[in-house]
Amino acid sequence: MSEYPAVSYVMPVLNEQRHLADAVAAVLAQEYPAEAELVLALGASTDNTTAIAHELAAGDDRIILVDNPRNDIPVGLNLAIRASRHPIVVRVDAHAELPAGYTRTMVDLLNEHGAVNVGGVMHAKGHTPFQSAVARAYNSPWGLGGGQYHGAKKAGPSDSAYLGVFRREVLDQVGGYDESLRRAEDWELNSRILAAGHLIWYTPDVAVTYWPRATPASLRRQMFATGAWRGHLVREQRFRTPLKYLAPPVVVLALAASGLVAVAQLTGALRDRPAAVAGAVYAAPLAYAGGLAAVAKKSLGAESRSEWLLNIAVLGIMHLSWGAGFLRGLFSGAHATVDKSRVKRAG
Repeated sequence: MSEYPAVSYVMPVLNEQRHLADAVAAVLAQEYPAEAELVLALGASTDNTTAIAHELAAGDDRIILVDNPRNDIPVGLNLAIRASRHPIVVRVDAHAELPAGYTRTMVDLLNEHGAVNVGGVMHAKGHTPFQSAVARAYNSPWGLGGGQYHGAKKAGPSDSAYLGVFRREVLDQVGGYDESLRRAEDWELNSRILAAGHLIWYTPDVAVTYWPRATPASLRRQMFATGAWRGHLVREQRFRTPLKYLAPPVVVLALAASGLVAVAQLTGALRDRPAAVAGAVYAAPLAYAGGLAAVAKKSLGAESRSEWLLNIAVLGIMHLSWGAGFLRGLFSGAHATVDKSRVKRAG
């Protein structure tokens, strides 16, 4: 591979009228010493996203538009990749903004380490108090499990990458994104890349701005769908999951058990010594609530009582929604689970 080969950016887009122009501008502003193109895979947006995309394309011939009527992210990514031409493929999120120098740095790392995919830090930010609390949770190991791209300080081999800067040949070799999935497509693709004997590299020196969901309902729907598809992969493909990702479903089961015991005690189905023994399950919700309160203050940081309470609420939504989704996907699959968190500009 030549030092700086041409680059194709690929971006799936659905209901992103608030963020699309900024995301595209950050791509087109990259100072990269080779030809570049940006392919937008347009889902059936219900807001003004499609009109914005056509306006942007009319103003810059580097932008190519393809339709993604199925809306699914893996389908859109594959359509964009097939419509692109260049040997380096850079996945971009319409809810994210690339920093200056991103592409050049990542291509340098591909060459330096002989990797086939490189990713940096997913650095979440927020506009509103709730979205800012979601961002704090994203940037904490207590929010989404402490994956490398949520802020690990050490560079090195990784089992996945946020977004990803790929050598096209590896995408061709492993078959691109799995279009049967509606979430977890990055985890699954990178697992096949690793299984094929390739290196994925993580760098903490490059951070991509990410704008997370901005309402409790949209965050809950996103986390449930993400958890469901992770559980689906474990069920259908024996996908390896680090033990830390099993904590949310365990908490959900423990809370459910405590609820059942409470009902049994109140109705008299459990009495006397059995009721006292079963009451030990109440330690789970008490311990979880205490842990949330401590983490929301010390790990996420809170400058006021309202921020502290928002942190607690956001962590609870993320953990319990993801855990419930994981159990759904594990026991019954996730084919009917769709992330509708952006169908109506909720995030």
